Parts: sequence; structure tokens; C-alpha cells
Amino acid sequence: MALLQCELCVFPSKVESSMVSFPKGSEFLKVHPLYSGLGSLHSLQSNCKLRYPLKSRVTSRKSHLVIRSEHPQNADFPKRYSRKEKKPFPIPILELRRNARERMKNARGRPKGTMPPPKNGLVVKSLVPLAYAVYNARITLINNLKRWCDEIHVGPEGHPFKSCRGQYAARRRGLHDWTNAIVEDVLVPVEAYHLLDRLGKRITHEERFSVPRIPAVVELCIQAGVNIPEFPTKRRRRPIIRIARKEFVDADESDLPDPVPEDPPVPLLTEIPNSQVVSPSKEDVSRVAEETLHAWMKLRKGAKRLMKMYHVRVCGYCPEVHVGPSGHKAQNCGAHKHQQRNGQHGWQAAILDDLIPPRYVWHVPDVDGPPLKRELREFYGQAPAVVEICAQAGAEVPDEYKSTMRLDIGIPSSVKEAEMVV
Repeated sequence: MALLQCELCVFPSKVESSMVSFPKGSEFLKVHPLYSGLGSLHSLQSNCKLRYPLKSRVTSRKSHLVIRSEHPQNADFPKRYSRKEKKPFPIPILELRRNARERMKNARGRPKGTMPPPKNGLVVKSLVPLAYAVYNARITLINNLKRWCDEIHVGPEGHPFKSCRGQYAARRRGLHDWTNAIVEDVLVPVEAYHLLDRLGKRITHEERFSVPRIPAVVELCIQAGVNIPEFPTKRRRRPIIRIARKEFVDADESDLPDPVPEDPPVPLLTEIPNSQVVSPSKEDVSRVAEETLHAWMKLRKGAKRLMKMYHVRVCGYCPEVHVGPSGHKAQNCGAHKHQQRNGQHGWQAAILDDLIPPRYVWHVPDVDGPPLKRELREFYGQAPAVVEICAQAGAEVPDEYKSTMRLDIGIPSSVKEAEMVV
């Protein structure tokens, strides 16, 4: 039997009637007799009413109700791919080939026009302020997480679920060996090679140790227009002259005046040294939580916009990321069956989670309450570690994370109550 899923699924403590009230303008629905027994569950007792969004569609059938909502109550967690499995393409390969053939067909007989930035070597001026905002959001996120490392934890103790896949996990029967976390455990570091010229020659295998590696998000911001003295890059003032698909020459800039250093749209922030980190006061925790969560959302949304204009590649077999039109040639892939590829990476288009991986953790409904129970695992939700930390500190959870955190799900207080749920 299908479950009744709505935006807010909270049943009243005493069911006096089989009718549940809805907002004005919506239809009245009858609660199925099987659901009336859920009112006796202690964990589902509440005086709230069952609310239903007006935009949703309700279809009545013979024996059950089908409710379709734009905001699902529950959502599946991101799939965890095995190390022996290749990552899927963001766009199917057949569709990519079909689009390429269509572009070649439309380009026949037409003169080659000028390429738009950043393909012509210039930066997209409209995205330069966004690049600075993304860079500063990353620094704000790191600084605030440093302030919380000694004060706020995702949970008072580790969860009891047997989901460990690390070294010697079989000896522990899948149980985790918990210890204190650091910032790098919450905000996963992803590095990439820094390019002096994003349109220059690809990095060879012999150059893999001579080219510096920096955070991939920072490299994306630099290519999008952020000027950092420690990491110089070539800035063209005239578009390149394309000779062939992979051959071009730079336009003559000798008649142009010497470039004048421009002031950045906003000043760049710097990371706080660990020796100068000061934990926030109790009155300031909620404000810092909101600021940190805002920086997390700004970082991801801004990076997603930049990735639409500046190419980011990822290996289909390992987490290696490269920011640029094409991946490097360093043969340092150590994934499954890398011997057959001679250590070469299988480059494909990257998605946002490849650039900024969200490390999912189990959501703790009540930090001061009882610990998570292994038998009730299906009732708990998950969220990125940054979102979970901010939520426990008092920040409001964004709507896009509520479905995976399962905030609208009543958690049984015992295994006996869980067996009664339909």
C-alpha cells in the first residue's frame, strides 16, 4: 500500500474524526483507517494540523490516494559508486555525440565567426565579481569552521551503524573507530594544477612535480578573473587568432598601453592562522551559524555558475580534478585497473559535487536526547557536514536539504513502534 506523503507529515495525538482540515481553497481528504493507529505513537504526538501545498495535485482512486508534490518529503541519498565502477557522464555519451554531429552539420558552408570568451582567451567580465565572491565565501567558510572545531560537534558520539569501508573494516565488522575531526574532514580538500596559461599546452607527465597544485575552487576563481599575486596567470587583452582546432596565435598587443593594475571589486579575505582562532561566544553562535551556512550556499551556487563558462574536468575513475579546457597528461591515476590505461586519467565533464564534495553525515534530531539506534536507521536522514553543524548551532535549514535530512518524519521511540509503521 502506498504511503501518504505530504510536505508536512505530522499526525495529531488524538484522532477525534476521520477528517483532516486543509487550507482554504483545497479539498478535504479522509484519512485512511490504517493510518488512524499512528496517532498512538508517542514520537508522532503533536497538535499541528496536516498541511498540504495548494500547487500540488490530488488524485482520488478506488482504494487509495495518490498525492504529488513539487517538494518531496523524502529524497534518496546520492548514490555511492564503487571504486571499481566508472562515474557516469553528466550528459549521456550518445547525446554528446548527437549534439556534436548537429553542430558540425550546421557549421558547414558558414564562415568561422569570432569565439566568445573565455574560448578566445579573455575573461568573462560579468563573472569577475562572482569569482571574487566565491573566493571570499570559501575563506569565510574555512575561518568559521576553524572557530567551531573545539566547541561544536556533529554529534556527542559516533553513530552505531556498520558502514565502515576503510582499512581493516572486516576486523571491526563494519564499525567505525571515531576520533576528533578537523576542518579538512568537514570541507574535503580538492586540489588541481595551477595553469600559467589556461589555453597553453597540456601539462605533461614529466612536469607533474614542477607545476604547483592549489585548491581547485581557487584555480577556478583565478581563471575567472581573480588576481592573486602568489599565483600569477596570463591575462590577454585581445582575443586569440584560431588557426586550427588546437592551434592558435596570440593577437598583437604591442600597440596597447602598459596594463594598469586595477583594484579588485571587493578586498580578498585571508585565512585565520590556527594559533589565532577564537571560539565564538554563546550569544554569537547562532549568528555565526547563519553566516557559515550562507557562505556554503554562496560557494556552491557561485561555483556552479562559473563551471558553466569555465570547463572543469574530472577523472571517471579517481577523484582527480583539472580546471581547464582539457585534462593534463600526468599518468598518476591509481584507480581500479589503472595498469590497462598506463596510469592515464579518463577525463570527462565534472559536476559540482566533484569540485566541492559534500561529505554526508547522519542527522541527529536531538543532540541532548538519546543516541542514534542501529535498528532505526531507516528513519534517520543525512546532510552535508557543514549543514549539519550549522543546523545544530541554530541556523535554519535550507529547503533543498530538508528532504534528505527527513525533518518531517516522526522517529519511533523504540523498535516496537517502528514495527507498527506501515
